[in-house]
Amino acid sequence: MTALLRRLVGVTTIAELVAAVVVVVSYPLMLLTALLPATEAFVAAAAASYLGDHLLHRSGSYLLVRMGKARVGLTVRFLVRELLLVLLLARTGWTDEPVAQLAVVALLAFYALQIPHTTLVTVLRRKRRLPFATRNIDLSTLPVPDGAPRWLTHRAVEKVLHAEVPMYAGLLATVLTDTTAFGYVGIALTPALVLVYLLALLPYLRAAKLPPDPERALEWFDEWLRSYRPETALYFSGSKESVYQADMWLETMERLDSRPLVILRERAIHNRLATTTVPVVCVPSAVHLMNMDLSTLRVGLYPANVGKNLHLLRVPTMKHVFIGHGDSDKIASINPYAKAYDEVWSAGRAGRDRYALADVGVRDEDVVEVGRPQLASIQPASARPTGRIPTVLYAPTWEGWTDDPGNTSLLLAGENIIRRLLTADRPVRVLYKPHPFTGTRDPAAGVVHQRIVAMIEEAAAARAGDPRWAAEAERTAADREAAKAALRALAESGRGGRSGPASVWDDASVSRDAQTPPDQAAVEERAFAEWNEAFWRSFGWWEHRVITGSQPRLFDCFNESDALVSDISSVVSDYIASGKPYAVTDSAELGAEEFRRQNTAVRAAVILANDAARLDELLDAVGAPGADPLARDRVELKEYLLGPDEPSSLERFNAAVGALAARAEARNQALGESGATAVVSSTP
Repeated sequence: MTALLRRLVGVTTIAELVAAVVVVVSYPLMLLTALLPATEAFVAAAAASYLGDHLLHRSGSYLLVRMGKARVGLTVRFLVRELLLVLLLARTGWTDEPVAQLAVVALLAFYALQIPHTTLVTVLRRKRRLPFATRNIDLSTLPVPDGAPRWLTHRAVEKVLHAEVPMYAGLLATVLTDTTAFGYVGIALTPALVLVYLLALLPYLRAAKLPPDPERALEWFDEWLRSYRPETALYFSGSKESVYQADMWLETMERLDSRPLVILRERAIHNRLATTTVPVVCVPSAVHLMNMDLSTLRVGLYPANVGKNLHLLRVPTMKHVFIGHGDSDKIASINPYAKAYDEVWSAGRAGRDRYALADVGVRDEDVVEVGRPQLASIQPASARPTGRIPTVLYAPTWEGWTDDPGNTSLLLAGENIIRRLLTADRPVRVLYKPHPFTGTRDPAAGVVHQRIVAMIEEAAAARAGDPRWAAEAERTAADREAAKAALRALAESGRGGRSGPASVWDDASVSRDAQTPPDQAAVEERAFAEWNEAFWRSFGWWEHRVITGSQPRLFDCFNESDALVSDISSVVSDYIASGKPYAVTDSAELGAEEFRRQNTAVRAAVILANDAARLDELLDAVGAPGADPLARDRVELKEYLLGPDEPSSLERFNAAVGALAARAEARNQALGESGATAVVSSTP
């Protein structure tokens, strides 16, 4: 019940839920106690509202976003609380007194001062923003003075609104003690605090405290490009939820033989990008990007087909490659957009065959098989502990941009799959990891997702009280508590994940300081491995679990599982690297034979209809691996989908980059182009 309430409210922890309840309840209590009037109770309710609001902001609760959309944002909540105080003054007979009348004037002045404060904060944020944001690029020679200190800029609106506290407390003290001096002092202090805040920010608007103008900053960056001479660029544009598509290529970029550069187009992506040692530049403006000196680049790698790719595709002195963010039988894997690239790289022979069969204009000689360098961390079934019940991972894809019934199993089969797993004759543990885009286009998918989460949480609670697991729970209790303590320690130390530096204002000083020491990525990777190990130990190997967010990663869930249930997506192709049994849902109900014909990745899968009736075949394969009828098929399919084990995927990838760079260089020499002239001359 508590879990359901947390989801409905939009909070993730019990502490957030308590804070949310306190905030919601405090306002009716203030209204009631003001009407009675009951001043002491009003003081308690007002204090609770301040505290609850503060805790929600400290935790970054998503509930605050929902409240803003419902027209009860931060400023409105402060204003309502002040109006309730005015009501209390009226009910206690203070409205005819000068102190109450002056309080109304001070309140109007307080909100009038919010205008210059908000304007100043906005102007400073805009003027301190460079036309690009960077990581791992030394900006020490770019004259970027320090901006306003964090205590002035972080959650600035919340802080300036809290300047009302002296006036609020003073007026309450006046009502309680019948002494107007408290009220007058508070009335004087509140506007004074806002004025001091404004005066503290004003010096940072001076030219000496601002970074160079965009033109000078871009000139400096062109000099850096000519000095660094990047050769291979990973180019990415997308929504903040799609950052995983770029993250999966960062380690590969770090291990390239050529000089790498990551080019991003959205600041939200830049702020969320995982830690990397590769130089990163985010250039939101198409004009700025198209005028940059990219003449040394020879290869551009594109993980996604998006319209903004055009801004780099137009550079003629480099070769352009679609590398994708997963190899699958989805329609997206044969997108006609791929014709725009010089080459399309696939993991194995299957990708080449898909384009040939689809006949979308991608020539066979332009398809290069390079494997999947990211799959090195996926472990085989032999690495799983013995003597445990099987763990089945359900990882459906999202609903996609079209209404094709085969996009996701979630809508038609998801609940049937989970129900059959939870009630299987031979018990299994269920891990459910939905796609991060689930419900973003079709709200019905989000509703089904919530129902599945409720089913799993209910089953987990029932299993916790099952005597069959009581002895094991008691035996592992100390270890699980130790793991939870380790997770808390990692969280408090800010370690335990590969995530980019949070940019509060996204200003020039943040960009200047966002550099990754050479060994930091390795340190963070070790910290994540420690976090990952502690996470899985923090609950029992028999406990059902819903896995959301970026951690643990999908491949970590692969390694924790004995079998997979999924849809037609790169999840299936990647899982095949483990050699473990898997099932794929024919949500469009094409029939097993036709489904196999259309989708290469299901040739070694248990094929499920929407009723999931054949799920027992998957559980039988997990329970008796020696009798698994599809084991040999999976071995053959692995090479067809992902390529041979030797030479390694990274070696093949590096060779492909080198060969394409040589083609670009030969083309430029033949035409007598260095790159810079061609790019500038074609600028619109």
